[in-house]
Amino acid sequence: MSEAIIAKKAEQVAIVAEKMKAAASIVVVDSRGLTVDQDTVLRRNLRESGVEFKVIKNSILTRAAEEAGLEDLKGLFVGPSAVAFSNEDVIAPAKVISEFAKDAEALEIKGGVVDGAFTSVEEINALASLPNKEGMLSMLLSVLQAPVRNLSLIHISEPTRLGMISYA
Repeated sequence: MSEAIIAKKAEQVAIVAEKMKAAASIVVVDSRGLTVDQDTVLRRNLRESGVEFKVIKNSILTRAAEEAGLEDLKGLFVGPSAVAFSNEDVIAPAKVISEFAKDAEALEIKGGVVDGAFTSVEEINALASLPNKEGMLSMLLSVLQAPVRNLSLIHISEPTRLGMISYA
């Protein structure tokens, strides 16, 4: 191989390794068998969720995973591989891909990484069933407001010298 080709591949490895290091979550899939229309819809859904989706050669992915310190991922890079990177929302790639895979049987989730930890297919599917960040914040606020809301509904009666006083 010429030095120019080796330098170009080394540059690609470095770029993918940086994406892996910066990603909050990574999902690896085999998208072989998807129609052009299905692939277009999947990519659009991922892009709308702020997820970058790339088909990358396994040799580059393997070297990038080593460089990023994600050696557990190397076992997933067998056969055709596409990778979804999300830098902000940990749940977004898992949610979009799992939802899409329900209708597109050709899409196979291989595994991934969430917050630097290797994640199996089952864990990705479990993660996909969680609400998104806004939904979780809404649930948290609801839980935090519940005691105050319930306090206003309680009627407290105290005996005093003047009789019973009721607070509502």
